[in-house]
Amino acid sequence: MADVAGASVSPSIGETNDAQKNVFDLGAFVGDLTLEEDPSSDDISLEGLEQELEECKNNDVVANILSKGTKLRDYTKGVENDLRKVELDSIQDYIKESDNLVSLHDQIRDCDSILSQMETLLSGFQAEIGSISSDIKILQEKSMDMSLRLKNRKVAESKLAKFVEDIIVPPRMVDILVDGEVNEEYMRTLEIFSKKLKFVEVDPTVKASKALKDVQPELEKLRQKAVSKVFDFIVQKLYALRKPKTNIQILQQSVLLKYKYFVTFLKEHGKEIYNEVRAAYVDTMNKVLSAHFRAYIQALEKLQLDIATYNDLIGVETRSSGLFTRAREPLKNRSAVFALGDRINILKEIDEPALIPHIAEASSIKYPYEVLFRSLQKLLMDTATSEYNFCDDFFGEESIFYEIFSGPFGVIDEHFNSVLPNCYDAIGLMLMIQIIHKHQLIMSRRRIPCLDSYLDKVNISLWPRFKLVFDMHLNSLRNANVKTLWEDDVHPHYVMRRYAEFTASLIHLNAECGDGQLDLNLERLRMAVDDLLIKLAKNFPKPKLQTVFLINNYDMTITVLKEAGPEGGKIQMHFEELLKSNTTIFVEELLQEHFNGLIKFVKAKASEDPTSSPDKPITVAEVEPLVKDFASRWKAAIELMHKDVITSFSNFLCGMEILRAALTQLLLYYTRLSDCIKRIVGGSALNKDLVSISSIMYEIRKYSRTF
Repeated sequence: MADVAGASVSPSIGETNDAQKNVFDLGAFVGDLTLEEDPSSDDISLEGLEQELEECKNNDVVANILSKGTKLRDYTKGVENDLRKVELDSIQDYIKESDNLVSLHDQIRDCDSILSQMETLLSGFQAEIGSISSDIKILQEKSMDMSLRLKNRKVAESKLAKFVEDIIVPPRMVDILVDGEVNEEYMRTLEIFSKKLKFVEVDPTVKASKALKDVQPELEKLRQKAVSKVFDFIVQKLYALRKPKTNIQILQQSVLLKYKYFVTFLKEHGKEIYNEVRAAYVDTMNKVLSAHFRAYIQALEKLQLDIATYNDLIGVETRSSGLFTRAREPLKNRSAVFALGDRINILKEIDEPALIPHIAEASSIKYPYEVLFRSLQKLLMDTATSEYNFCDDFFGEESIFYEIFSGPFGVIDEHFNSVLPNCYDAIGLMLMIQIIHKHQLIMSRRRIPCLDSYLDKVNISLWPRFKLVFDMHLNSLRNANVKTLWEDDVHPHYVMRRYAEFTASLIHLNAECGDGQLDLNLERLRMAVDDLLIKLAKNFPKPKLQTVFLINNYDMTITVLKEAGPEGGKIQMHFEELLKSNTTIFVEELLQEHFNGLIKFVKAKASEDPTSSPDKPITVAEVEPLVKDFASRWKAAIELMHKDVITSFSNFLCGMEILRAALTQLLLYYTRLSDCIKRIVGGSALNKDLVSISSIMYEIRKYSRTF
């Protein structure tokens, strides 16, 4: 039918190709269409006709029909006729194929029968699959239930196995704990046994179990046996500490620490026995260390060199004062009493090993007390450090250290309390204070706090004693007997030398810690020695000798302070000012002794203008004797001044400085005299007697070359 329609339509398409060449106005053509009336057209709606015509405007078939002017009704009838023809042709075609259609119908019916059977079969399969799915779901639920029960049983089994393992005591363990030798294997077995005891004691479910009632008596017996054996073992090792010449630290490190778990076991499962072990160790170490320190102190006392006694003070005279008093070595020869000297080396050897008494005694060497003090404190620090670390590691307690060392502290305090009240060595006391300070720093670097309170206590006891001895020196200067101390000698006094050495020593030692209180005390001491020195100087009959005495003592003091180091500070500056002022006084006295007339004239009139006073002008006759006197003996006078200085001052360099200052001052006086003569009327007549400035300069340089 499609072919027929295609055939009938083809001619119109061919015609359409020719009609496409003509351009026509569809709107205008449609406007001319006349439609015949149709009785049934009253019900037909023409709404949207314009839109449909617009849509068909570009349709080739519609355009071809409209271009020919054919009426639509005629064209429609033509199309209907064509369709009827095609329909009849189509019926003929179906009649020709009727046999095939019957055969196709039979085949379709057979297929439908087969598909019906397959539907029945598949429905059966679907029912069976539904049944199998239900069975699988049931099996899955059973499997999950079995898996859960298996998991629970495994958990129960593991817990039960753990419970059984933790609560039962294997025969091998029983044999080792009861009959085994106490060694490392015993210690490992004891650790396992301790876990069983903790398991029984801690877990509340275990306490309610029936198995515990069977096992607990055996566990208790084994605990008591293990505690007893461990106690015997530790006590045996502690007794070894009491044997003479035992190296305690080696025994602690190599033996006791190796078995430190025994103490942990006793602390956890035998508290009473642990307390007995603890008490036994404290008692043993207390006695052993006390005995060691007592023996060491006794050995050190044989090596002590006495430096100072009650009378070894700065302001005490050196001569014997009583009829029956045994002559003593003069203090001015015992420099160690006041001078620091090599004693300062002890601070450089602060961390050296302690002295070994029998070796030092064999070499017949004696030591100042600060050396023995450092050695004792060093031994105490090392012993305390070792014991503190051991107690912390072995017992897990720091407090046990203080119980152990109550004995050694008591022994050392007893010794110190007997030595300190009889110590009059201020330098030694200050050295001991410095030693304690450095030992505190060492213990701080070690991070061992166990000696903090002890070192503070020693330091607190040293300072008052030092202050007491220092005040004794101060009072010896304030209360000194000037008559007994005075010696008819302008050279440095031994009291001033003692003071200089003593002050220089303390300043040097105080430089590191910078104690302000000591600075104040040194200032008080300086004021006292200033007063005493002035009193001693006044015993000389001549002012010049007094000045020489003061200069010699001030110069010696400055020299000693400079030799001690750059820390002289205010005290050194004070004595330098005194030296300078007294040097000026001595220069004037020395020049007046040899050139008195010249100096008086220069001071009185040389600065005046000779013509300014017409009533009493300076005349040549007034000046001429001075000029001739100076010209006749100035070289001899300078030589006498040189000899006087050489014999008066013990420090050659100081004497030469004073001589140079005197000659320089002399040159200034003579220059002023020469200037005055030039202003006098007729003063040129004295030129022949004037000594040239260059000649005087030459003599000054000649003596300067002797420096």
